[in-house]
Amino acid sequence: MRTTIKFMIIIAFLLSLFGCNNRNENKKNIATESTYDKVLPEWAKNAVIYEVNVRQHTAEGTLNAFSKDIPRLKEMGIDILWIMPIQEIGVLNRKGSAGSYYSIRDYRKVNPEFGNLDDFKNLVKIAHENGMYVILDWVANHTAWDHVWMSEHPDFYTKDSLGNNIPPVEDWADVVDLNYDNKDMRLAMIEDMKYWITETDIDGFRCDVAEMVPTDFWNEVREELDKVKPVFMLAEAEQPEHHISAFDMSYSWWLLHGMNQIAKGEKPVTEIDTIMKWEAKNFPEGSIKMRFTTNHDENSWNGTEFERYGEGALCFSVLCYTLPGMPLLYSGQDAGFDKRLKFFDKDTIIWGDYKFQDFYTKLNKLKKSNIALWNGIYGGDFEIIHSKKKSPVFAFVRKKSENEIVAVFNFSDKKAKAEIKIKDKNANYIDYMTDEKYTAADLKNIEFDAWQYLVLIKQ
Repeated sequence: MRTTIKFMIIIAFLLSLFGCNNRNENKKNIATESTYDKVLPEWAKNAVIYEVNVRQHTAEGTLNAFSKDIPRLKEMGIDILWIMPIQEIGVLNRKGSAGSYYSIRDYRKVNPEFGNLDDFKNLVKIAHENGMYVILDWVANHTAWDHVWMSEHPDFYTKDSLGNNIPPVEDWADVVDLNYDNKDMRLAMIEDMKYWITETDIDGFRCDVAEMVPTDFWNEVREELDKVKPVFMLAEAEQPEHHISAFDMSYSWWLLHGMNQIAKGEKPVTEIDTIMKWEAKNFPEGSIKMRFTTNHDENSWNGTEFERYGEGALCFSVLCYTLPGMPLLYSGQDAGFDKRLKFFDKDTIIWGDYKFQDFYTKLNKLKKSNIALWNGIYGGDFEIIHSKKKSPVFAFVRKKSENEIVAVFNFSDKKAKAEIKIKDKNANYIDYMTDEKYTAADLKNIEFDAWQYLVLIKQ
């Protein structure tokens, strides 16, 4: 859904957290009171996730057409396919000619424009045959105005003081808010989610605007779904409490917006330092944050990665791959597709020569091969070694066992000098992206080109 509203919610949440911490430095938080109580699937330990916009991914805009691209994505090193909602889209109050994926008319029916249930089953089958996993986008906060529940279960919906149905947010006029005080609605929602697991063998869900749905519902969902099949759950939210029981991974919205501000010169690189410290303090140990420079919301409403980052787009992508967390790619990102995709209409991605496919394939290989970059408890320790308000250079170390990576970035369109201090003065490195050799001494007084990045592997 629209990021403007979501970002306001997130900012309010973050401010409330900082406010509490300022008033009471000894106040306990989720990270210190609990740890992640789920066992992350072994297959997700070094996984990369790819968001699939079925409507725009191919000229046909169908499930079958996308399925033909799965082997290519496997070769790139993609592990998890997040499929944007494929259900039938509402007609009443529809926006645009095709409507929003997130205005669902029936949770159990496939949008005929995309294909049918057998087509989706085949997509999941092909993904599994390629050693990949599939999570389906799930919209639990609201439905289309002509959803089957509107006539069959009107009590499933929130009412205003006059007894009228209402959208969850004024701008979301094509959807109507669900009432989570209704226990029968909750049970029906869980049964519909189970349906997709039992019928199509998907591996989990990405849950839309998860912060607008009660956390106790998500906790119940996770418990019930795991009885059917162990699932992987992604929350479109940035709330620490989601990680205690319900979700394996959540968004890093604050980092995304921080990167946008750094690219524009509105924030210093120390903003990353602040964000990482907040995450470490407030999220349960082992939580996974999803790192990304673009997705369907950001692309359509706030601009492409090239609009927001300019020539620094790849520099910020490398940051997302090397920080603790799981990197996300979005349909067309591997082609360097530089266009805001229409959200409510057909708007096909032009793939061209897959401009950045090799770039992301190389990063995916590093993600899988070096355990310092693995996800959650499987990955390495994180230590910032250069972060100053007056310098555009940012650097950190990821280390686990004998595996060590030093990542250095010049988040500026100008050359910059920096002193990168390495504890091991005899250390030798190879830059993974260029094969150029560096020593610890080389990094003590080094000049970086505009938007230059180094991913140094210790030898």
